[in-house]
Amino acid sequence: MPGLRETAEADLAGILEDPLGFGWPIVLTDPNTNVRSFTGFSNDIAQVIDPETGVAVNGRRISVALRTSSIIASGLSLPRGVPRENTRPWVVSFADLAGKVSKFKVVESDPDRTLGVVILHLELYEG
Repeated sequence: MPGLRETAEADLAGILEDPLGFGWPIVLTDPNTNVRSFTGFSNDIAQVIDPETGVAVNGRRISVALRTSSIIASGLSLPRGVPRENTRPWVVSFADLAGKVSKFKVVESDPDRTLGVVILHLELYEG
């Protein structure tokens, strides 16, 4: 009989990866150019809060949430930010509601090893 954590991770599949719900097609490319397709959550928000003033300012906060077990099952490792400019980064791409596909590089990875989800913080990528 599965415990609460195993049940929560199984429920995550239905929540995060449901293409008829909030799930969204996301493509992940590792630094060795291995490409895999997933369904997860994506965010691309144009307004952020300045932490010093508390005032809303124009900016861009982009992230995706993917199920850890799906990434591992695809043969990839968990993505992470690559700090050196001369090193190929992890790349994420997804379309907006108008169908325009954008490419982003992973700048930070926040895995939740309790629930089995990883949040990838992104920035635009021209590569």
